[in-house]
Amino acid sequence: MNKIALFAGSFDPFTKGHQDIVNRALSSVADEVVIAIGVNYEKKGMFSAEERQKAIRAVYQGDSRVRVETYEGLTTDYAKQIGASFLLRSVRSVKDFEFERDMAEVNRRLTGIETVLLLCDPQLACISSSVVRELLSYHKDVKEFLP
Repeated sequence: MNKIALFAGSFDPFTKGHQDIVNRALSSVADEVVIAIGVNYEKKGMFSAEERQKAIRAVYQGDSRVRVETYEGLTTDYAKQIGASFLLRSVRSVKDFEFERDMAEVNRRLTGIETVLLLCDPQLACISSSVVRELLSYHKDVKEFLP
């Protein structure tokens, strides 16, 4: 049976940390990772869904184990729709662990699907693109954070 991990919403293609999480999942717990970008037209993020899709596809070009999709609505409903084996969440720091653990429990109760929490390799600086953008605004070198 193909084990599908759904990595929804939080995936940031513009930094190395999330790429590390997907690679770890593929090497240990998943046969396939679906990176799903929630589309909420009420909210305007720093990057459009199309820009995020394009950047993610560029990172995983030619890797048939990674799919990039968009979805509307609840992540838990989408997970059921695609037959996800489990949800994949990244833990940026020990400080975030409690929140992510609570989210995992809520998702399990709503779907019956377990969540795998993976801590990013600290050397890859699992920081968000908003932090990178802030550093760029001060003309800092950010190459070490980018794929």
